[in-house]
Amino acid sequence: MSDEEFINQFETCTFPAASFHHREHAKVVWLYLQRYSVLETLARFSENLKRFAAANGKANLYHETITWSYVFLINERMERNGKGSGWDNFAKNNADLFSWKSNILKSYYSEQTLSSELARKTFVFPEKFAP
Repeated sequence: MSDEEFINQFETCTFPAASFHHREHAKVVWLYLQRYSVLETLARFSENLKRFAAANGKANLYHETITWSYVFLINERMERNGKGSGWDNFAKNNADLFSWKSNILKSYYSEQTLSSELARKTFVFPEKFAP
């Protein structure tokens, strides 16, 4: 599937929900950051992810702090390493962004904060320093 088809299926909520996992979320963010500023990406991705979740009966799964944190982390990695390396190289060189079990956000947030209703509804600043 082309990048345009990937984005289109996400934005039109036709991407198979059962196949839209963390890696696919990150790929959409990466594709948006190729085209838009980080703030435009944040707005577009958050809005479209909420719509995608609602269309698939999972509106309650949207988590603002996790979403925003990953947008900023992916943007930082792209800025440090260049935007032109391609998705496969980006994913290979940033494997820590894709390991949900050893979630990178644990370096920035306590489990208590990430599991809070406040963090789900609104962006909460990290409580720990970057590793």
